[in-house]
Amino acid sequence: MVVRLKEAMLGYVLVVQEFTLLCARTIVNLFRPPYYVQETILQMDRIGVGSLFIVVLTGMFTGMVLALQGAVQLEPYGASIYVSRLISTSVVRELGPVLAALMIAGRVGTGIASELASMTVTEQIDALRAEGTDPIHKLVTTRLIACLCMIPLLTIITDGIAIFGGWLVAKLYLGIDSYFYWTWAFEALRQQDLILGLVKPAVFGFLIAMVGCYAGFSTKGGTVGVGVSTTQAMVSSSILILASDFFLTKLFMAL
Repeated sequence: MVVRLKEAMLGYVLVVQEFTLLCARTIVNLFRPPYYVQETILQMDRIGVGSLFIVVLTGMFTGMVLALQGAVQLEPYGASIYVSRLISTSVVRELGPVLAALMIAGRVGTGIASELASMTVTEQIDALRAEGTDPIHKLVTTRLIACLCMIPLLTIITDGIAIFGGWLVAKLYLGIDSYFYWTWAFEALRQQDLILGLVKPAVFGFLIAMVGCYAGFSTKGGTVGVGVSTTQAMVSSSILILASDFFLTKLFMAL
């Protein structure tokens, strides 16, 4: 029992070490040529345009639900008119970045992991090394840049759509005047909220890209391993997103 526990702990330490080394090499590659511009643009298109539909739906329904639930909570105090304050602050600070990141992790993170895992088991990664190409530079760095650029943009779209969805419910169902809705929605936001709402997606994008790439590169066991790596990428990135969200929120609250 003790031996198995010791082996498990050593395994976790090894994974953390390999993941840290991969992150360090990828960050260094950001500042070194060659720059694979075409591959980076392709990944930005896949991540950004490809995820647009799901983040729009996520934002729309999140804002509509918040409007309904917020109105119920505020109605006893006669403060239903301020529901837009609740929606804008909740979405920009917390729900928009986290929900968008989880949806993108499910689509993009697993896609990166399965693609690189397939290349690993079919020895395409080894072929790149044999050609003199650094696979981390060409495959990981380009995906990291794409995630760092596109996920904050997708989060901004999610936030905007969520506030718009809340306005639809407030206007059509709750009978709140549009002038009051938009005035209170923007007035409730502070500069710190906007900064936090952009820092979180950048951190989440880093985690989604690196976890997906690490899972793909560390794949073993043929086609079965591809499925295992894809699942591990989804689970690990989701947990890391939620954990980092907690620590980032605590950090900004302390500032």
